[in-house]
Amino acid sequence: MSTIEKSVTVDVPVRTAYDQWTQFETFPSFMEGVEEVRQLDATHLHWRADIAGIRREWDAEIVDQTPDERITWRALDGTKNDGTVSFAPDELGSSTRVTLRMEFEPEGIVEKTGDALNIVDRRTEGDLERFKQFIESRGTETGAWRGEVRPGDADNLAL
Repeated sequence: MSTIEKSVTVDVPVRTAYDQWTQFETFPSFMEGVEEVRQLDATHLHWRADIAGIRREWDAEIVDQTPDERITWRALDGTKNDGTVSFAPDELGSSTRVTLRMEFEPEGIVEKTGDALNIVDRRTEGDLERFKQFIESRGTETGAWRGEVRPGDADNLAL
């Protein structure tokens, strides 16, 4: 099992950063290797990505979501991939610290080698930097979902 934790400060208010992160279908705009994210309902996502030349597809479930604070997910199938992205405003409320923490289980020799060489670590850092560029260049979010998900609630929500 590998764990990555990376942070970036974005020069937008916490609500803007959080609201943009809830627009999962925009992830291919700033996440390297992510080809598509389809939101199936309020708590379920289907991902398609190219990881080191290997195409992967999996479903994920949002298990905890508190507006302007955090989103926690877990993979339902495929490679283990669980994590939390959290949002913390600076003291003036003009910037936001976005922290991404993921746990994953590399599969096969290519992924295990990539993990040993910190490729996933660098890719995650790059994804956060591209998110920063994406949201700062826009200045506003492309949309928002302000719903709340509590552990155990995931099957009872609609978009």
